[in-house]
Amino acid sequence: MEKFNVNNISNQNRQFELFGSNVNTSINFQHSNNLKIKGEILTEWRNKIHNHQFKISKDAHNKTLHQTCLPINTISNERKIDPFSLQPLSINFWRTNQYIHDGPAMYFVIDSMESSKIILYIGETNAANKRWKGEHDCKNYLMNYKEALAHNNLSSHQDIRFFLDVPKEVKLRRKLEQQLIYLWLPPFNKETRDRWATTFTTN
Repeated sequence: MEKFNVNNISNQNRQFELFGSNVNTSINFQHSNNLKIKGEILTEWRNKIHNHQFKISKDAHNKTLHQTCLPINTISNERKIDPFSLQPLSINFWRTNQYIHDGPAMYFVIDSMESSKIILYIGETNAANKRWKGEHDCKNYLMNYKEALAHNNLSSHQDIRFFLDVPKEVKLRRKLEQQLIYLWLPPFNKETRDRWATTFTTN
């Protein structure tokens, strides 16, 4: 697997973003940059993310199976969380009558296509039932992503999942968030966006 150097990430270099959050998809829809992405390129991009995250998930599962043989402090906190095993909720959960925890949480936006799942975004919040309701950059990325899929006759399903056993202190929660981001490398987080988008800078 390709080595990932956190120091090489540039939050300023957004020239090659695959799904720009500043794209106005309500105007000139047919000329949106997102619709120029070919299906095979989009699929390859997604497969690379899946391959990385599947390895992390598999490694975490193997450690869980053998954790009785390991000292408890040998498994780091971020590796104890399995986002794919959490309960999936509608991406627009606030429009339903389903109860959502109103305290601190980590949340994961997950995309399912056929037999594969990938984490698109990881975030932390002090109020799980409110964080995703209002404005959020990731919502724009999701909309652009879904448009690109639809243009290429590809279908997928997005949901959101909450992990509640998190620190109450914001500083500790954000530290855990960063650890999770650099472990799973979700493509819509600003810290890792350039890492995946570089695969689209060549023809």
